[in-house]
Amino acid sequence: MQSALRNALFSAISLSPSSLNPNPIYNPLNFPLIRNSVSKNGNVSRLTFRCYSSNNSTTSPMATGGEGPSSPTSEKLEKQFEDFRNQLEDYGTLRERIRTVATEIESTTRLMYSYLLLVHQTRPIPEVLEKAKGQINVLRELFSRLAEIILECPGQYYRYHGDWRSEMQTVVSLLAFMHWLETGTLLLHTEAEEKLGLNSSEFGLDVEDYLIGICFMSNELPRYVVNQVTTGDYDCPCKVLKFLTDLHASFRMLNLRNDFLRKKFDGMKYDLRRVEEVYYDVKIRGLATNEGSNGDK
Repeated sequence: MQSALRNALFSAISLSPSSLNPNPIYNPLNFPLIRNSVSKNGNVSRLTFRCYSSNNSTTSPMATGGEGPSSPTSEKLEKQFEDFRNQLEDYGTLRERIRTVATEIESTTRLMYSYLLLVHQTRPIPEVLEKAKGQINVLRELFSRLAEIILECPGQYYRYHGDWRSEMQTVVSLLAFMHWLETGTLLLHTEAEEKLGLNSSEFGLDVEDYLIGICFMSNELPRYVVNQVTTGDYDCPCKVLKFLTDLHASFRMLNLRNDFLRKKFDGMKYDLRRVEEVYYDVKIRGLATNEGSNGDK
């Protein structure tokens, strides 16, 4: 009987979930001592268990759930990431303010472009320009607000430049198209800054944004030429062809990388080719006036 109880106890302890060894080896130091009392007739009357552990009774703070003293390294690490959190929150707030103004700029340019589209419907150019020019003052005010926000963080212009870059390029293209319709010449970089009330020393017009905007403007000219020819203006192709030829030659002076600006410049040659085709058709049919023919020479 006593032997059976010992075997059962050994099996229970060996299969205990607290055992980390899948193949436990019996060690008498790890098992409780069994003290029994046997009656005269051989029956076990009492079993007494007493457990001993070979481990030290001292436990670590982590094992008991307590917290040890904080080291200087952990305090520095916590302070660093606390500063990071505050900086990221400030950057996010500032970016939201910039995006709010950029959204208003985009809305104004859409309205401005809808007015300029009327020029393709044989509307008088002075009438079209008058409506579009009414939005320039709105753009000046919006860019003034944007400049105030950027000046709050000196030296961070290009950090947030991407948040309004696309809108700036669209504005330049619209202003350049309006200027060409009115004067027949290219809108200069300084003239664009003046129209928008920008200060190159604080918050100016990025040169790459200006060049991309000019490329966008050239995309409107082939459509304008076709519509003008259908209304009987056969001198328009010669005028546009001369302008685009000079503009394309000027761009070729630049050493452009293989980036977005280079792709837009490559698209300009297709605009030039479309205008050339219209001009050749008009000239072959003898529809251009003497003044238009002389302009090609």
